[in-house]
Amino acid sequence: MVTNYHTVRGYGQAELEINKSRFIAYVDRVETEEAALTFIEKIRKHHWDATHNCAAYITGEHDRLQKADDDGEPSGTAGRPILEVIKKSALSTTVVVITRYFGGIKLGAGGLVRAYGKSTTAGLAAAGIIERQLHTRIAACFDYTLLGTVENNLRNQQVQIVDKLFTDQVTVIALAPTGQENILETKLTDWTSGRVSLTQTGHEYVETSVRLPGLNG
Repeated sequence: MVTNYHTVRGYGQAELEINKSRFIAYVDRVETEEAALTFIEKIRKHHWDATHNCAAYITGEHDRLQKADDDGEPSGTAGRPILEVIKKSALSTTVVVITRYFGGIKLGAGGLVRAYGKSTTAGLAAAGIIERQLHTRIAACFDYTLLGTVENNLRNQQVQIVDKLFTDQVTVIALAPTGQENILETKLTDWTSGRVSLTQTGHEYVETSVRLPGLNG
């Protein structure tokens, strides 16, 4: 599994008017190529009367699936600029569709590249950017008398607690960045003077908002 990557928070939409043409950007997070193609088709059906519905996406393990579609615009003036903005922003699992309604003024190849790039940037900003970092769930089982000490220390260390289980002992399930499990396990051992049973119980991603120049301001 990839330990961390940037992507969009979720669905986003933005609209620009450039030389009387309407450019409507639609953005979403997609974990598979099938999901990306479904999203693109949905937008194209909704805007069946548009002049163009150009698209690009990056998805798959290690971003191996990257596609761009000019949808009738001159070759290389729409889909590729959309894809390049996604790549320049270092985003994964992201699809963008730019719907264009022609306003009567031709933009030329350079103008189209700038317009689709600018529209993509606006759409990504509307969607918001996050970092997803892989964490390991660590289950710490200990006596009830140690609960206050463990919770206070976890809170002070800004370690996220995802669950607590109460049986004959208490089990606190906390998250450690994958690859740094030993650091948290050592601290838990110290805080409990060794009176703790530690088990790694799986993985999950933690999402945090990030600011990228040109997107989040």
